[in-house]
Amino acid sequence: MSGPVVIGAGATGVATAGQLADRGERVRLITRRGSGPDHPGIERVALDAGRTDELAEALAGATTVFNAAMTAYQTWPETMPPLFASILAATERAGADYVMLGNHYGYQQTTEPVTERTPMTPHTRKGRVRAELWRQAENAHHEGRLRVTEVRAGQYLGPGAVSAFTLLVADRVLDGELALVHGNPDAAHSFSFTRDVAAALVAVGGDDRSWGRAWHAPVITTTVRRAATELAELHGAPEPRLEPLTERDLALLSLTDPLWREFAEMGYMSERPFIVDDGDIRDTFGLKPSTLREALAP
Repeated sequence: MSGPVVIGAGATGVATAGQLADRGERVRLITRRGSGPDHPGIERVALDAGRTDELAEALAGATTVFNAAMTAYQTWPETMPPLFASILAATERAGADYVMLGNHYGYQQTTEPVTERTPMTPHTRKGRVRAELWRQAENAHHEGRLRVTEVRAGQYLGPGAVSAFTLLVADRVLDGELALVHGNPDAAHSFSFTRDVAAALVAVGGDDRSWGRAWHAPVITTTVRRAATELAELHGAPEPRLEPLTERDLALLSLTDPLWREFAEMGYMSERPFIVDDGDIRDTFGLKPSTLREALAP
């Protein structure tokens, strides 16, 4: 099959496959269980992307590979490097271009707006994983093995999104209940709408100006309180009641799911303002973020 391949059927992977198919592309969507949307332009393939030889066969004829794969959050240091190494190697064998979906964890901690030129010197485990995954792909690009780019997104909003906001805040607000917020609910933060991120992936994957560097997806900079208020207004829910999540709250949540233990090290991104500069992708590709209301709409 000749055309694009998307690996991973999370909210952004699904949106990317859908946008490619809607513009007439024949898309292959690879996931471990063969999940994904029922769309005439999307072929769903059940395959473990960590099996390099099998993946390389599935990628035969691919023009561009979009890596939107994700492992369990609490297992990143162990599971992300081998998975991404397999996808990189298989894409190289297929002779396809390679577009990675990343995030902002890999940057050094700073009080300044984060740009694509902010040093990749993270102080967290998950940040070091993300930085190293990019360095390996970037090295492959500079060695001439394949063309590589990455789109970096922030905390997600949108249908199917999984983030601190969707896990902790959204449902509680809609039910009119107290919501515990990870960090300061009034600190400015740059969020990403899944469909905007998908549009960014599609844009950079089809433009010769994109290769050899990373790009920030368009961001919606607001506060958790503003997002919660907008969500409540959209659904006719009461005014949100928000309180910061305490260490004790996080410890209790961690007893039910190891995912919550991982939130502590990333607290610096939510306890004070975390602003991302998306000027490069706006100026180069003309992409702009959706409104907060559009990102929160049903």
